[in-house]
Amino acid sequence: MLHSDPQHLHRTSLGADLRALRKSRGMTIADLAEALDRSIGWLSQVERDKSEPSISDLRAIADVLGVPMSLLFAHKSSPAGEQGRIVRAGNRRPMGASHEGLREELLSPDLTDDFEMVHSTFEPHSKMQTPASRPTQEVGYMVSGKLDLTIGGRSFTVQTGDSFRIKHETYDWANPYDEPAVAIWVIAPPVY
Repeated sequence: MLHSDPQHLHRTSLGADLRALRKSRGMTIADLAEALDRSIGWLSQVERDKSEPSISDLRAIADVLGVPMSLLFAHKSSPAGEQGRIVRAGNRRPMGASHEGLREELLSPDLTDDFEMVHSTFEPHSKMQTPASRPTQEVGYMVSGKLDLTIGGRSFTVQTGDSFRIKHETYDWANPYDEPAVAIWVIAPPVY
């Protein structure tokens, strides 16, 4: 059935986000279904929002896709005219647990674009425990505070107004300072 309602095309849904995450990892629907030990038909229905996965299914999906389970729970409803277009400050989706002193929220309406925008707050005296490397291109802009970054083995200190790029490189961060550091990130492709 075709929908003539243009707003239908912009609704944020769990299914659309799962499909985008699966595709960003180069997985077919058959690959993901096999990894979950579920049928392709079941997964297809979940991705089209025709079936709702259980908590156990969500946990397994998050594990296979390498995302925090909290991202899959946090679909808040927006007014119909705003869905897929506007994310109000109080309706941002939290991403992951705030371990290591990092709190992140999704600024993008969903994960169906070629990129995602993330709001990150690095608490004072916090540090990434293990360096990371992702198959992404990322650009960050420092809204406030200072942050020590190591990108591709080189160390930098960035502060309010500075921006930085991480392109398929190992990185880590530390905020040894007395105030929080806030950054806005654009990440392509979406990884959360």
